[in-house]
Amino acid sequence: MIHQLLKLALMLTFGTMLGCQKEQESPASTNKITGLKTPESVVQTQDGRIFISEINEFGKDGDGQITLIDAQGETSVFASGLDDPKGLAVIGENLYVADKTKIIKIATDGTQSVFVAPEAFAHPPQFLNDLEADPQGNLYVSDSGDILGSGKGGAIYKIDANGGVTLLIDGKQDERVMAPNGLLADDTGNILLYVDFTSGVLYSLNTQTGTLTDLAEGFGGADGLVHHSNGTMYVSDWKSGKVFSVDVKGDVSLVKEGYQSAADIAMTKDEKYLLVPDMKAGELDFIAID
Repeated sequence: MIHQLLKLALMLTFGTMLGCQKEQESPASTNKITGLKTPESVVQTQDGRIFISEINEFGKDGDGQITLIDAQGETSVFASGLDDPKGLAVIGENLYVADKTKIIKIATDGTQSVFVAPEAFAHPPQFLNDLEADPQGNLYVSDSGDILGSGKGGAIYKIDANGGVTLLIDGKQDERVMAPNGLLADDTGNILLYVDFTSGVLYSLNTQTGTLTDLAEGFGGADGLVHHSNGTMYVSDWKSGKVFSVDVKGDVSLVKEGYQSAADIAMTKDEKYLLVPDMKAGELDFIAID
């Protein structure tokens, strides 16, 4: 039954959204990017640019930044003065950043504004982590709770185009929700997949009914989550420095290991490469997808 649910989720609800991205080209350079300051998340825009969130020193406000790799492979600082920037998502021409306890919107010229303030959440955010967008213009953000302590207290929120925040699920509603991290929304917004950093389990959340279903496990400190249009998903394990694949049958395979801390992964728009921020090493790696 679990395999059937996984196959249905991967092949049907995610196929339309991600299949339209195949026309995009890979980055001009796929050489490893080094010298980054605690890189956590990465995303590629439709025009080929790559954005990387750099936390720098954890807990030190104002020293975080967003680095841009343009279509020619040149690197520059796109936005600075952030606190602990993590998850990234693009809606239209705007870049959204999960920055500690708030969501920041960054325009094309680098101008920053607070899109969602800490007070907008049902409970004071502890550790806003991954960001995901759906085709309807909604954002989803994971609060990983006391991820560095008890490993509990997390929640997942939906944010509409006007910045309105709705609690989707937390540990009080379901004790399996401990430290949710990587998110993946389908093309309808009715299904949200996520991985939990504490349990290492991949879940499917029905955003309409609140039903939470276990799909696969064994991902250690699960961090990033992305999906290929052929039905394969990829999960990064921050703790062990590994990247795994999950096929439509639910079978888990090791793709690559040896990272110090594989953080929030992404996929190039042409689906030829996985982008892997190695947080402790200060690097962005490119994994060719066969």
